[in-house]
Amino acid sequence: MQLREKHLEDKKLLDQAKLCAKICKEFGVPFIVNDRPDIALLSGADGVHLGQDDLSPSLARQILGPNAMIGLSTHAREELDSSLDQPVDYISVGPIFETPTKPGRKGTGIGYLDYASSRANKPFYVTGGVTPQILPELYAHGARKFVVVRYLTTSVNPYDFARKLRDTLDGLSQC
Repeated sequence: MQLREKHLEDKKLLDQAKLCAKICKEFGVPFIVNDRPDIALLSGADGVHLGQDDLSPSLARQILGPNAMIGLSTHAREELDSSLDQPVDYISVGPIFETPTKPGRKGTGIGYLDYASSRANKPFYVTGGVTPQILPELYAHGARKFVVVRYLTTSVNPYDFARKLRDTLDGLSQC
């Protein structure tokens, strides 16, 4: 689970991160903080997810240590290529399709997913408009891990919507 709060004051963000870390630990779910290695360290999070304009993965690794989970967003071939030699455990690819959670950012398109599928030397997560309806297309182009935000956060019943995603993905993996 990732805590992605871009506009909270530091103290409130740290309080939320501590609560999330505690709950995730109880359920055995890895927990990462978006953008902020300092908050990840202070809250007891398992790691941090970095954007292209955040601290470098090398600095985050120095702050969090060798066992922390560090992820990095990529939006273009050059960024993906650069990430392959960085001390990150996973990368995100996208958003493949335009999404309101990344206002102003155009979708990278299926071609970028094809590129990532052929080049990535570490796990990658696909972002951008992930729903059960587009999972088959993404899966056909090599995606196996997905970031889902809006589909769940705007649903009337997140549990049922999550179940639909899981069932669709399970069906695809059996093909």
